[in-house]
Amino acid sequence: MNTISVHHADPDVQGPPWPSAELEDRLRSLGEERYHHRHPFNLRMHAGRLSPEELRCWILNRFHYQRHIPIKDALILAKLGSRELRRSWIRRIHDHDGHSGEDGGIERWLRLGEAAGLDRGALLSGEGVLPGVRLAVDGYVNFCANASPLEAVASSLTELFAPNLMETRIAAWERHYPWVEHAGLHYFQVRVSQGRRDSEEALLLVHEWTQTRGDQERALAAFAFKCEVLWSLLDAVDHAAGASDAR
Repeated sequence: MNTISVHHADPDVQGPPWPSAELEDRLRSLGEERYHHRHPFNLRMHAGRLSPEELRCWILNRFHYQRHIPIKDALILAKLGSRELRRSWIRRIHDHDGHSGEDGGIERWLRLGEAAGLDRGALLSGEGVLPGVRLAVDGYVNFCANASPLEAVASSLTELFAPNLMETRIAAWERHYPWVEHAGLHYFQVRVSQGRRDSEEALLLVHEWTQTRGDQERALAAFAFKCEVLWSLLDAVDHAAGASDAR
């Protein structure tokens, strides 16, 4: 199992805050190193080396994360101190739960599962979700419930890297997994633009709210923690795939 190091915040660190450009460089460098685009399971997925069973296992387990996204965003929403911020952030909940007669990301993920041959009821039941995936998702939801507004928002900055990952995934699935009905890829297609919009919003808030070096360290640590959540989720799926191959 692959592991990556964790950035530990030192909120009492002495010294002036980094310039905004340096903070952003540190965030992006950390993401380039630790975001799950480098995880061996994702690399195998994009190289076309997953079996149908492995791909379905990932879809099912990742859905456990997807269905908790509006929950964690509702917890962040409750921390925001102005009407303007809440009006903006609530859009993320609508993006996943749906709004004004439009399907949201959760429905689009269910259709992805169906396009790959999974039963919608099986996805919704939660049966078969790996314990490691449940632990990772619970850890992230609890983090958003208990963290400061800065830390909770900073943890969402993995969206900085999601659009490129989605574009890579779309091309890989079209090339290597033609047995997945093309309409099922709509989730990935929509998230390209949503991810860019959401990451820009969160990055502006992090720049605005990091007034001290300690604040900046907390933001980096929160971002690193979210990378660990996504990496750990894939570790669990990767381990299950390896165990299945060994049988």
